[in-house]
Amino acid sequence: MSATSRPATPGPARRTGGRSAAVLAAVRSAVEDLVSERGTAQVTIPMVAERAGVNPTSIYRRWGDAASMINDLATYRIAPDRPLPDTGDLRADLTGWAQELVEHFRQPAAAALLRGGAAAAGDGDSDCLRNRRAEATMLLDRAGSELPVDEVIDHVIAPVVYRVLFRPWTLDDDLATRLVDRLFAGR
Repeated sequence: MSATSRPATPGPARRTGGRSAAVLAAVRSAVEDLVSERGTAQVTIPMVAERAGVNPTSIYRRWGDAASMINDLATYRIAPDRPLPDTGDLRADLTGWAQELVEHFRQPAAAALLRGGAAAAGDGDSDCLRNRRAEATMLLDRAGSELPVDEVIDHVIAPVVYRVLFRPWTLDDDLATRLVDRLFAGR
């Protein structure tokens, strides 16, 4: 059979997630478990690699160090590309957005990752804060609001984060509504 008459052989199948997606999922799960069990300061890359069943070099290659890994995974937990509330009413959208954050941070693993991400950020903004700022900006821009994004951060996000860090038992069902009501008080 000549080269021209051979049936075409298919090339390698393209992965739509493949091994790297599986590794990332295993690492995320391992980090969440270890942070919940030990706290962020005690989590190391070799420990995560062992728990996830992956080679530590895969983790080092992607993140470089444990603090960067925890910061990145804290951000991942609230996916920045998820749909935001879009009711056509800024107050309702901000309340729904804040409620989503409160519910998310009621989860012990999410709260522990937030603590670790904030610690890893050092003097700069954490990835989580940058993403929340971007979301607030999008909500405000979509509504055509002149409300400064820093007011949303100061009146809605900061109190949620404070409670996550120091008073997690106060993350109640009415918190989001109370915070957004205070933001709009006197406007």
